Parts: sequence; C-alpha cells; structure tokens
Amino acid sequence: MPYRRISLVPMLKVLGACPLDCPDTCSWIVTVEDGRAVKMRGNPEHPYTRGALCVKVNRYLEHAAAPDRILYPLRRTGPKGSGRFERITWDEALEEISVRLRRIVEEHGGEAIWPYQGTGSLGYLQGCEGQAGRRFWNALGASKHWLNICSSAGNAGLTLTNGSPGGMDPEDFAHARLILLWGTNTLTSGHHLWKFVQDAKAEGAHVVAIDPIRTRTADQADEHLAIRPGTDAALALGLLNVVLEEGAQDEEFLAAHTEGWEDFSEEIRKYPVARVAEITGIPAEAVHRLGMRLARTRPTAIRATMGIQRHAGGGTALRTIAAIPGVTGDWRYQGGGVSYSTSGHVHLNIDTREDLLPGPVRTLAMTRLASELENGESVKCLWVYGANPLGSTSDTTRIRAGLAREDLFTVVMEHFPTDTVDYADIVLPATMQIEHMDLHAGYGHMYLLWNEPAVAPPGECLSTTETFRRLARHMGLTEPSLYDSDLELAEQLLDSGHPSLEGVTLDRLRKEGWVRMNYPRPFLPYAEGFPTPSGRLRFPPKGKAYVPPGSASPSRYPLVLITPAAHTFLNTTFANNPELLRRAKEPRVLVNAADAAARGIADGDRVRVHNDHGSFEAVADVGDRVAPGVVASPKGRWPKLSGGANPNAVVEERDADFGRGAVYHDNRVELTPAGA
Repeated sequence: MPYRRISLVPMLKVLGACPLDCPDTCSWIVTVEDGRAVKMRGNPEHPYTRGALCVKVNRYLEHAAAPDRILYPLRRTGPKGSGRFERITWDEALEEISVRLRRIVEEHGGEAIWPYQGTGSLGYLQGCEGQAGRRFWNALGASKHWLNICSSAGNAGLTLTNGSPGGMDPEDFAHARLILLWGTNTLTSGHHLWKFVQDAKAEGAHVVAIDPIRTRTADQADEHLAIRPGTDAALALGLLNVVLEEGAQDEEFLAAHTEGWEDFSEEIRKYPVARVAEITGIPAEAVHRLGMRLARTRPTAIRATMGIQRHAGGGTALRTIAAIPGVTGDWRYQGGGVSYSTSGHVHLNIDTREDLLPGPVRTLAMTRLASELENGESVKCLWVYGANPLGSTSDTTRIRAGLAREDLFTVVMEHFPTDTVDYADIVLPATMQIEHMDLHAGYGHMYLLWNEPAVAPPGECLSTTETFRRLARHMGLTEPSLYDSDLELAEQLLDSGHPSLEGVTLDRLRKEGWVRMNYPRPFLPYAEGFPTPSGRLRFPPKGKAYVPPGSASPSRYPLVLITPAAHTFLNTTFANNPELLRRAKEPRVLVNAADAAARGIADGDRVRVHNDHGSFEAVADVGDRVAPGVVASPKGRWPKLSGGANPNAVVEERDADFGRGAVYHDNRVELTPAGA
C-alpha cells in the first residue's frame, strides 16, 4: 500500500512540507486528532522557513476540506466546457481510459498522447520535479512534455554564464552589504528570504528593489528603481559601465576564473549611463548612484527570480546579470553572488526509465499548447495533471477552442472543478499534500524535506503514483518498475551517489522532516571555479548581452502588460477559496494616472484590456504604482470566476530567447472603458 495506516490516537503531530510552486518549500507540522487534521503550523525548527507559513498556505486545511473538492471519478455528460459530469467507479474510469489509450496508440501511435504536467506540486514523487508518471508514459511511447513555462529561459541564461542555475545560499543574504532584489516581489513570492534581508539591513546593508511595479517589497526597500519591462540586461550593463569607469573590477578574479572578458568589457563600454537611462526609463542619476554603490560595496547579493525572465530577452537578462559578480569578484565572499534557483545544487537520481520507450519520441513544449491543439492530427489524448492550462497558459482563447475538439480525449487529475476540468472527458480525484507521501527540495534554500501523510484521503482520491500503478495494472503492463512503491521510489531518488547527499537517508528524512544537503557553511559555490567545460565563468559574447523587449505594434497597442504573482493565490491554486477571493477583491489592473487620464478612465472604473489575441475585464487601480506605458494585472484567477477570462487571454504564444520560455511580461495591450 502506498500509505501508512493512520492510527486513531487522540493527538498526533505529523511532519510535512508545502508542495507549491514557491522557492521556500516550507516545513510544516500537522496536528491530527481522531484521524482528522485539525491544525497546521510552520515548523519552527526549520532554519530557513522558521515556523512561518504564507497567507495562502495558512488556509491549506480549510482548502483540503472545501465543499467543492472532487472526491470521486467523473465522466462527462454534457458538452465540452459545460462542466456537467456523472460519478463513476474507479474500475469504470480505468476501463474507459484503457480502451481509449490502446485505440489511440494503435491508430495514431503513442506520440499522439500528451502528458501535460504543471507545477501544481513540486514533489519528486507526486509532482513535476520527478516527472511523476513518466515511466508509464514511456512504456506507451507517449510524447515527452517540456515544462518550460516557468523558469527555462533564466535557467538557460545562467547555465550559459555559470554552467548551472544554482548560485549562492539564500541564507547568506544576511552577510551582504548591498542587496539587489531584481524583478522579484520577495514579500509575496518567497517571503522567508526577507528575514535574512532584515538581518543584513540591521548591519547597514542597502536594499534596492528593481521592478516595473512599486510592490510591497519595493515599499520596504531603501530604494526602488522602476525599470521598463524587459530592459534588465541593459541596466546590468550600465551598472558595470560605472564599475569600469571607477576601475573597481576585480582583476585577479577576472584573470583566474573568467573567459571572454576582453570582448565583454568592450560591450559594457557601449552602455554608458545616459544610454541606459533612455533604454530603461530609470533616471541617469539613479543608474549612476547604484553603479557607484556596486563598485564600492562588497559583498553584493542579487536576488533575481522567475518573473524577470518572462520576456523576449529573458534568458539574456539572467545571463548578463550573472556576469556582474564575475566582474566585481563577489563570488569570493560570503553574502556575494546571484541567487536565482538552488535547484542546480540538487542532485537526486531521477530515473524515468527512458529505456522503456519503443523508440525516439517528440517533445512538446508546455507553452505551445494552443498551437498543438489546433493541429487536429498532432494530439489525440491530453492528460492534464498538476496543471490548469485554461487559467495559467498563454493564448487561452485558442486553448479553449482546442479543448472543445470532440476527437480530443482529455483526462484531468484534479482537486477542484477548474476551467480545465470543465473540458475533461474523465476527471480523476487526486490527493492533496496532507494525504500522501512526497520528497521535496526547495528551489530557494539548501534543504531536502519529507512529507508524511497525516490523514487518509477523503472519498476515493488517489495519489498520482497510485493512479498510474492502477492504470498500468488495468492495461496489463508487466514492467516491474511501474509498480514501485512510494518508499521504493524515494530510496531510488536518494541513491544518486552525489557527495551532496552523503548522510541523507530516507529514514533520517522521515524522522527529522528536513535535512540540509551536504554543502559547507559558508557555501561559496564559485569562489574557486565554475561548472563549465573550462571551469571559468563565460561572459556574454559581443552583441549578445542585451535583447530588447519583443512585443510588437507599440502605436496600436501602446501599453506593456505584466502579470505578476498575486498575494492571495499561488498560480491558480487557492483561486476558488472564498476567503482568499474576498481578500483579493475584484480583478484589478494597475494603471499610471497619466495613462488613465488620456483614456478617460478614473480610479475604480471597469475597463477592458485587449489586443489581437483576446481581452479581459478588470477594475482600474489608478496611481503611481506603475510608470507611464506600463499596466499590471496579477495572474492566478480562474477565468470562470472572473468574468470568463484572465490576463492570459491577451498573452501571446511566443518564445523567449532561450529555453522557449514564456513571455507573460512582454505583451502590448490597450485599455478602454468596459462596454465602450
């Protein structure tokens, strides 16, 4: 059995971990009484998260017990999109699925099946990190799924420079004396870092928020630079231009640990402060002032997370920002360097059994769902899990049309009746984190965490691993690895032989709840070299250090839309929670007062945000939170709870420069009064 038996003792405290798409991956403790989860709190013993949960996860137990939770297998009874279903048994569901999958494989080949997995869970057993279900899909010869929607452009850019997206230990921000929070709203998306920022401020550190929006984080920083979206690499070059003018580059580090400096220094010279001010929209004196701070302050720590790379030049932006500590030599110091994702330091053994594939298969990019579904011959089965593409993926108008195809067999594994569920042929009820085992690694800290099931699953919910075990058995598949238990899978993950996992055992994780990976303190990952072929940091080549924003038609659509994370939702998770919906209020769009006045829009007016791809409606929030020419509307709302569309309706299906990353912050729109 995949679950331990839940003992009906009067009170039990169970160690677990948050599975959601956030860098912090909190350790938590669930209190169980008579088989019911009655309390959840952060684990105060975890060195990074220190007992605090976010405003969203504080409602997790309430969310798991919500009346709209899907508890039984369902079969569609109405038209696609109607959300009308009937309850069926697991045997009926598995039989119908098995028949349809066999027919698709026989008539169209396994590649006509697309396992579309998202970041609803970052677990290595139940979620996308370990590619849950991939062994099963390989046995059928299904297409591979490229989860490129979140961080791929930045990962690629950092890897080009440093050889890995892994960077400094976020806990070492406490030792920095200059902190650049670059394109990241720390207090909303990874708030545990703020404690270490505060520790640094107490010792005199200067904190700068570089963000197109004056966020709650920018309000708490010492300085806010309202950068024009997509121009981050130009700012990085301008700051380095000041460093060179001051002769503050670390010549010793440059000579010993970098390559391409001569060409890159010439590139930097092309971006004097005046030019950078014109490109970025930041006043020249502010660019120069920060450049002087960068030249004179060691150590400097840069936090740049996923939002910064969701535009046409997103990969290049991270590539060039990562060059900064190579020039200043900040990698030498505790508290110096760049922090994007610590995932590059995680070395688990992810064995999806590629040998089970009958032959080479194609890879389908998550961001190209609309295009692939438009091609009726490309995809015959869409299996969605850990994802809500109608709420989270770009170009949703075209996705909705694709999901309405009668020849498309759609299966959705879910907790709640999302917009995507409404288009499913079969819906399978999935367990939530307090009901299954999982192994986690935060991408914003240096710890592995174990999640022990605290309670039995409600209704007939099954974990992802158990669902695929049962489906494999129903289809008569004989490959033994398809039936590995959760504990066996966890043991395999930890058996990588990498030095960072020395001493990290499953028994220890289950007992302690979390373990720091075997890295030293202080952790200076690149003080003595980089994981590149040459062992050196690779500076961007000539002409490749800045890619301008790619959004088109500035005259027809003069406003750039960015879609930041909401404070009350995590992607589309929690976006049906009544209390969090109440706190979020109506869908809103931030508009600069000058742009609003030019369009006859007053604060509180309902407006239509539109371009050639689609439209959505929101309430105008007029002020100075965004600069002229920029509008912002938070992501994460379910379309059907927001008037039928959310900001993704106007986001173009287009690739960033590297990793085929998404371009959620690089789309031009116009605002008009609703109904005009």
